[in-house]
Amino acid sequence: MSLKIAIMNGDDIGNEIVPMAKLVLTETLNSLGYSIELIDLPIGKSAHSKYGDTFPEYTISKLNEVNGMICGPIGHNNYPRNDSTWKMPPIRKKFELYAAIRPAKSYDPSKNVDIIFVRELTEGLQSSDTIVGGYPEFRPNNEITIASRVITRKGSNRVAKAAFDIAVSKNRSKVTAAHKEPLFRLSCGMFLEECVKVSKEYPSISYEDTLIDTTAMHLVSNPESFDVVVTTNQFGDILSDIGAGLIGSIGMAPGLCIGENVSMAQATHGSAPDIAGKNIANPYAMIMSTSMLLSWMGSKYNEEKLIMAANIIEKSALEVIKEKKYLTADIGGKASTVDMTNAILEKIKTK
Repeated sequence: MSLKIAIMNGDDIGNEIVPMAKLVLTETLNSLGYSIELIDLPIGKSAHSKYGDTFPEYTISKLNEVNGMICGPIGHNNYPRNDSTWKMPPIRKKFELYAAIRPAKSYDPSKNVDIIFVRELTEGLQSSDTIVGGYPEFRPNNEITIASRVITRKGSNRVAKAAFDIAVSKNRSKVTAAHKEPLFRLSCGMFLEECVKVSKEYPSISYEDTLIDTTAMHLVSNPESFDVVVTTNQFGDILSDIGAGLIGSIGMAPGLCIGENVSMAQATHGSAPDIAGKNIANPYAMIMSTSMLLSWMGSKYNEEKLIMAANIIEKSALEVIKEKKYLTADIGGKASTVDMTNAILEKIKTK
């Protein structure tokens, strides 16, 4: 089977870290004698410059042909407002990428953080992922703004299944559902109903639910108590960033957005325009996100060499982190983006 992966740099530091992830991917697959077609596609500012839209039809048409995607961060916070051509590309909604898998694992011996956050992606309060066009909020007069939150049984059920499946595949013992049911009795209530329903299908995995504010407090005070955390879209966005803070840098927080037929590697951090072009961005999260994509594709398409490649990349990156010789400034080092990537490539050669 001939597999294809789309490569989209995104904005700002995406133009530095995505090429590094692509290089690591290419070198690892070459060492295993495995070939994947890589398709470079414009998105964000570069796409707007060429096609007049941050998510042009050309890119969409090509994405319909791929099995996986690697996408850099999008600097949509700095896009012009009230111009529909400058939008956050709705890739997750377009391709039904319904869950974000965001691991947070510490490498400092003094810490013991190893949590996998599973965040619903297609509904909730997040604007571009909730409705077809515009925003799920309106202002009937200058004194009132109304926002809508969408929760469905389908969305809740499948993200819960994703969390329990990950718990099984990663040998985790517990899934925690984070919510605010006492306040949002219908919306969070529906989410919890589906989590409970799914939990009964996995008797070997312990299940609990906690209030979102209690979850946040315990993440800071007792992160060792969590294993897999599943929650709704906006809550998951916030909790996974707390997880990144616990391990020292959001540059250490990879992510994978999964769907039924395609998934997308996308680090959880933003486009960091303040450091763009300086060759100091941490490539770790983007490289590890790529490793997660290869693992997903390997399982999905029964390609053992992709799983091998994922393991090689992960082990090589972890060795570089533990040796502390080539680390970027955000995690206490002085290495450049390229230096850190080259150190990972050298480890790959030994595998």
